[in-house]
Order: sequence, then C-alpha cells, then structure tokens
Amino acid sequence: MWYTVCMTRTRDTRHFPIIVEQDEAGFFVATNPALPGCYSQGRTMNEALANVREATEASLAEQDASDVAVPNISVHVIAL
Repeated sequence: MWYTVCMTRTRDTRHFPIIVEQDEAGFFVATNPALPGCYSQGRTMNEALANVREATEASLAEQDASDVAVPNISVHVIAL
C-alpha cells in the first residue's frame, strides 16, 4: 500500500512527496524522498503521515530550506 503526492510550492506552503508502505508487522512507514533519511512510522496511515510531517519540519529546520531540490519522482503501476 502506498500514497504519494508531488512536491510543489504555493506561496509559503511547500508540498512534499510522501511514500507510505505497510511493513510486515502492520506498521505504516512514511518516507519523504526529497530529504534523505527523512522517514517515520505509525500504527495508522494518519499517524505515520503526522509523524513524517514532524520529521520533515525537523529536517528543514536543520538545513537551509532553499537548498532542498525538487525531486524527480515518478510513480507507475504495472499490471501482472
């Protein structure tokens, strides 16, 4: 299971792509591929998204936010 959005910027708001996967233990792991090492988890998808939002804010606070490049991310679904 996954969820993703594209990174965009509207005035003072930035939108980052977030990938959410459910692990073997049932936890949801949320990753922000725009910021290396920025990930979190939660018992629910909403909890994982809230946690990765906090991790993203912390990552941006540690670096110059203007240095964060827009990632080239493409999501594809294949049928087998």
